[in-house]
Amino acid sequence: MATGTSIEFSSRTVQLDPSPIRTDWILEGNPVANYRLLSTSADGRATTLFWECTAGRFNWFYDIDETVCLLEGSVTIKDETGTVHRMCAGDTIFFPAGSRAEWSVETYVRKVAFCRAPLPKAILVAQRIYRAVRRMVPTGSAPSAAPAMFQDSKAPPAR
Repeated sequence: MATGTSIEFSSRTVQLDPSPIRTDWILEGNPVANYRLLSTSADGRATTLFWECTAGRFNWFYDIDETVCLLEGSVTIKDETGTVHRMCAGDTIFFPAGSRAEWSVETYVRKVAFCRAPLPKAILVAQRIYRAVRRMVPTGSAPSAAPAMFQDSKAPPAR
């Protein structure tokens, strides 16, 4: 599990551990879920994991932000408005903290999930104020929201 500045590598095969779905969330069938925590950020607010599940229908309540990329299989997701979305390998889904979804897995689904605990509202307000003040004070260069590896720059990387 990566937590520092060391790069960690893993093989293609990842042994998953049991991750039972809460019985009061299960609506139909006997879904069996497994997972493996792959990494945790240094501040503990972000994690990456593999998760798989066999056939069944269940509710899922999100207390964190979760971005999912389906790797195998398919799932039907019913959102809080009752809209149904059929998702399959290669599709992505974002579940914001506080949302709920009904998952219907026909046979099997496997995903990689990028999870992030949102900051408390007081910190978000302070962050907005800080950014507003920074915009008023010229620094000579415009900040970019994209990480350095995605910025379009002709300059060589800093060493």
